[in-house]
Amino acid sequence: MASTAGPATANKPDGRAGRPTLTVVGATGTVGAVLLDLLSTRLDVYGEIRLVASPRSTGRKLSVRGEPSEAMPLAPEVFDGADIAIFAVPPPVSAEWAPVAAAAGTVVVDASSAFRTNPSVPLIVPEVNPERVHDRPRGIVASPGCATLSMIVAIAALHHRYGLRELVVSSYQAASGAGRSGIETLYAQLEKVGGDRALGNRAGDVRGAVGEFGPFPAPLAMNVVPWTGSLGTGGWTSDELGIRDETRKILRLPALKVAATCVRVPVMKAHSLSVHAVFGDRVDQREAQAILAGSPGVVLCDNPESYEFPTPADVVGTDPTWAGRVRCSLDDPKALELFLCGDGLRKGAALNAAQIAELIAPEF
Repeated sequence: MASTAGPATANKPDGRAGRPTLTVVGATGTVGAVLLDLLSTRLDVYGEIRLVASPRSTGRKLSVRGEPSEAMPLAPEVFDGADIAIFAVPPPVSAEWAPVAAAAGTVVVDASSAFRTNPSVPLIVPEVNPERVHDRPRGIVASPGCATLSMIVAIAALHHRYGLRELVVSSYQAASGAGRSGIETLYAQLEKVGGDRALGNRAGDVRGAVGEFGPFPAPLAMNVVPWTGSLGTGGWTSDELGIRDETRKILRLPALKVAATCVRVPVMKAHSLSVHAVFGDRVDQREAQAILAGSPGVVLCDNPESYEFPTPADVVGTDPTWAGRVRCSLDDPKALELFLCGDGLRKGAALNAAQIAELIAPEF
C-alpha cells in the first residue's frame, strides 16, 4: 500500500489533504475521456489527480473536476507517491506498466484484458463481488470486458436467487468496442453509404462503397459482422472466450457452461446481449422481473404490450444495465430469456474502473 505522505499530499487544495492521489493512465483515450467526466461528476474522493497520456498527447490541456491539467508522459515518476492508478490503455501497455506502478506501491485498477484471467488478480464488479477487491497479491485489480459488464450485474442477481447453470449469449457490440478508430470508421462509412438507395441490393456493393474497413474485418455500415476480438482456439474469438472466462471467474462458477457469439453492429457506443440462462431452480417471470427491478445497477424496462424494452439508442450515455424482454423459456421451466443493454464506455469500461477505485480509496 502506497504511503500518502510526501509530494503526493503536500500541495493538495484545502479539503483534499489526506485523500488518496490518483493517476489516470490513458487520460486522452476514448475510455479516458469518460473517466475524466466521471471523476468530475461523481463523489470527489481524491486529492491530487495526475493525468497521463501517450507520447503524441503529452502536454495536451485537459480538465478534471473543473480544474485545468496537463497530460504527462508515461514514466515511472508518475507513480511516485500515487496511491491508486486507473489504466485505460491497450493490453500491452498495461502488461508492461501495471507491474511498474504496483512495484512503486500504487494499487492498479486495469481496464484492459491484460490481467483478467490471471488467478492472482481479482476481477471485480462492485455490485457483485466488492469484497474481493482487497485480495490483490500483485497489487493489481482487473475490470471485466465491456460485453461481460453489460450483462453480469443482471445475471448475478438472477444467479443469487435461482443458481446459474448455463448461459447462451449473443452479443451485439457497438463500434466503440474497437476504440476511437471504430467510432470514426463507422461515421466515415455511414457518410459514404448514406442516402444511396441503390446500395444493399447486390452482394458486395456495400463492401465496395465503404472502401476502408478500419478495425473491422468487413463493412459495418448497413451490415452486421459476426466477429469481435482476435482469433482464439477452435474458431472462437477472444471476446467470446472472454465472456466465458470472466463470467466464470466473477461468479466463482469454474464449470459454468457458456457459449457466446459476439457480433459487431452499426451502433456507436451501447452494447446489447440476447441471453438464454439456465438455472438450477424453476424460474418465475414476475419474480425474475422483480429481482432485476430491485437490483442496484439494473433498470427494468419490460412492457411488451406497449413495446417498452431497452435499445442501444435509448440507453447510450447512461450508467445502468437495462433489462427487458424477460420471458420464461417455452421448453425449459428452469430457463429465462432476456435482452440486456448497456453503454460500453460507461459501465462497460470507465464507470466500473472508477467504482473499483472508489472501493479502494478508503484504505488511504
